[in-house]
Amino acid sequence: MSHPTTDPPSTAAPPAFIPLEANPELLTTLLHQLGLSPALALHDVYSLTDPSLLAFIPRPALALLLVFPVSAAYESHRLAEDALQDPYSGRGEAEPVVWYKQTIRNACGLIGLLHATSNGDARGFVGEGTDLERLIGAAVPLGPEERARLLERDGALARAHKGVAEQGDTAAPEAGDDVDLHYVCFVKGADGGLWEMDGRRKGPLRRGDLEAGEDVLSEKALALGVLKFLEREAADLRFSCVALAGSLD
Repeated sequence: MSHPTTDPPSTAAPPAFIPLEANPELLTTLLHQLGLSPALALHDVYSLTDPSLLAFIPRPALALLLVFPVSAAYESHRLAEDALQDPYSGRGEAEPVVWYKQTIRNACGLIGLLHATSNGDARGFVGEGTDLERLIGAAVPLGPEERARLLERDGALARAHKGVAEQGDTAAPEAGDDVDLHYVCFVKGADGGLWEMDGRRKGPLRRGDLEAGEDVLSEKALALGVLKFLEREAADLRFSCVALAGSLD
């Protein structure tokens, strides 16, 4: 009598990617290659508090990506907060956000871009039949572990990422290098909440409620999200922000 068999668990190490430079032009190029509409682009955010500089960003801003050095203070806070959280198990269209667990080494920039485009109004700008639409559609019904495996196996994603990562203004590090910069994305979820999206956490973190007319660069969103985040990193101001919003072309 035959017995059903299952594949043995994989012992292969997860892949490693070349870290992405926080260059809005390069990041926009990657998203457009994957299938995001040219109507959207990433923009440098030169100030989080000066209204005259924030005015240069087209509104509404659909996502905000923060790039910062991983410090002892950040790691301490992350571990303490995560200790109080249950591992996220959400899946399906009913979830207010689509969250991706990061298992690919040095892929935090890519995970941030996927968080930015898989959530909120940005998802409506993903082209039909594109690699990005295919990836999001396959990811939504899956749990976090299965989503992570999906990203690890996606050849089109890996090729597009590698091509753009090698084009930065500075010499690209090796995929296996230790890099201290990390990306976190803030999005407005389908529930109207401000969500902090970080693939290294136990899941997405809801930071508060936003009104219908408030985007991720609104005064309230900044106070609940990135400014509160940066208060904990007051000793180290080496950070940058880019926002996903309408293209200026």
